[in-house]
Amino acid sequence: MISRTPLLVLGLAATVTLGAQAPDGAALFEERCAMCHTPPGVDRAPTLEALRGRATEAIVNALTSGLMQVEGADLTVAERRAVAIFVAGPAENADAAAGDRVDATRGACERASVLGDPLAAPYWTGWGAGPQNLRFQPAEHARLAADQVPDLTLRWAVGFADTTSMWAQPTVAGGHLFIGSQDGTVSAFDAATGCRHWTYDVSAGVRTAISLGARPDDGGHTLFFGDVDANVYAIDVTTGAERWTREVETHPGARITGAPLLHEGRLYVTVSSIEEVLAANPDYACCTFRGSVVALDAATGDEVWKTYVIPETPSSGGTSAAGDQRFGPAGAAIWSAPTVDAGRGLLYVASGNAYTQPAAETSDAIMALDLASGVIRWWNQLTPGDAFIICRGSNPNCPEDAGPDHDFGASPVLVTMSNDRDLLVIGQKSGMTYGLNPDAEGGVVWQYRAGPGSALGGIEWGFAVDGDKAYFANSGLITAEPGGLSAVRLRTGEIVWYAEPPPALCAEEGRRGGCMTGCNAALAAAITAIPGVIFSGSNDGGLRAHSADTGEVLWTFDTNREFETVNGVPASGGSMNASGPVVVDGMVYVSVGYQFIGSRPGNVLLAFGVN
Repeated sequence: MISRTPLLVLGLAATVTLGAQAPDGAALFEERCAMCHTPPGVDRAPTLEALRGRATEAIVNALTSGLMQVEGADLTVAERRAVAIFVAGPAENADAAAGDRVDATRGACERASVLGDPLAAPYWTGWGAGPQNLRFQPAEHARLAADQVPDLTLRWAVGFADTTSMWAQPTVAGGHLFIGSQDGTVSAFDAATGCRHWTYDVSAGVRTAISLGARPDDGGHTLFFGDVDANVYAIDVTTGAERWTREVETHPGARITGAPLLHEGRLYVTVSSIEEVLAANPDYACCTFRGSVVALDAATGDEVWKTYVIPETPSSGGTSAAGDQRFGPAGAAIWSAPTVDAGRGLLYVASGNAYTQPAAETSDAIMALDLASGVIRWWNQLTPGDAFIICRGSNPNCPEDAGPDHDFGASPVLVTMSNDRDLLVIGQKSGMTYGLNPDAEGGVVWQYRAGPGSALGGIEWGFAVDGDKAYFANSGLITAEPGGLSAVRLRTGEIVWYAEPPPALCAEEGRRGGCMTGCNAALAAAITAIPGVIFSGSNDGGLRAHSADTGEVLWTFDTNREFETVNGVPASGGSMNASGPVVVDGMVYVSVGYQFIGSRPGNVLLAFGVN
């Protein structure tokens, strides 16, 4: 959520006229920020304590062009810096963060990167290990048998400086691992040892998984990803050299969170938004963002087509009861990666909640777009009337009849079942999961409730599917009974087994905050399947492997500790959220740490293998 801008921004703060009274960072924080970042606060905003220790630069960037740009828009450069110094904490914390950035240059590989054809060997690319987003890694790429899983041990760890949330999921191919970071870098590591081959500086933080594809012109390969300023990048897989970059949406709240998907020379990009957070500021004129899908030429980055999932352009919607101007329709951000159905010539996406009333019919919906033109062929709205923004008090931006915030964070999955019939599978934050008929405009074949659902409940980010079963992890992060893992028969939606939430590791042993609010085994992170095994990272810092046949826990690793890292950056584990484990060539890779409501920060990438 932090945007990186040139360090000149910080340098400009030094040009304040000598003798002028220095801005009071504490007073400015109390006036502009405390409403959200101190108790009772706003549910989705980190507390001041959670922000302590972040680099001053990161806070300035957030106020300049990042998540807090609306709050920082009318602050002077000196005032932004004063707030940042107050938020970052004592000088020794800032010094430590600066030291971490120096340490991040350590751990370089002694030998040059040699890739060959990265797609000839076992690999995992993009979000779901394929254009159908199954999150199922077949045996020939996993090379890890179920009976080997209990013998997994930690092989290496890499720390990320100035990072509290490990947003991104790694991509692994050709013996290399590629991953983006909250600090605004994309790096290539050796998959076996964790040494670093190269690092590419991005203009903002990177949350997406990275997609890899061959270049027909020169036989090389390209990495594709997006950042939280709605820019898309193409860089060379061997060197990290930039090939092109494109901004796909100019709205100040726009960002890219779902992995771009490469298919037959086109890159399909979904656009999400933080406008529902920006709207927590009552002075923000809400709402004008619409989720969209953009098709780019993979070779050049040129736009082929762009489709807004709410076709109507937002316009003035009159005034609120307080007399403030409103806009709409708005919302329907797309948080997840798209899914390709080459046989039907369709691209499937899952949209988020509306921001304005009446909620657009294409919000909280599964949609099918024509691959060639972007024309919307059909949609199935599974939760109508869900208009939601972050609200507190008498904010005029708040919908008069707020919805439950039951949007989709997970990608649709297209699976060919063992009876050779196709099915679209999806899970929702409502706790509901569905099997849909792709030949009947997404008509419901079956539905199964995986959990009670909530604004942070149900299926948050991802589930896994094989030929016979779908596996759903339930979040329930802010509910009384979080967690739980279900296996469902694909043909009927009948439950096969259910694994109860395990005891929370952090609460059991009183580690890193002990029984703090949210120290529970909610399963918000995406899960991953290989033959016979389901891997699931949890909010309590536990990485677990379950039997795909029974749900029994086969192996557990507790990340609630500090790690010795290859690159020398101090690193610790924490909650797992958003991304999921990646299994390639006998190794399991997972990003650990997620600073959010009820979740704990961390800044480490872990790699496990069998000796």
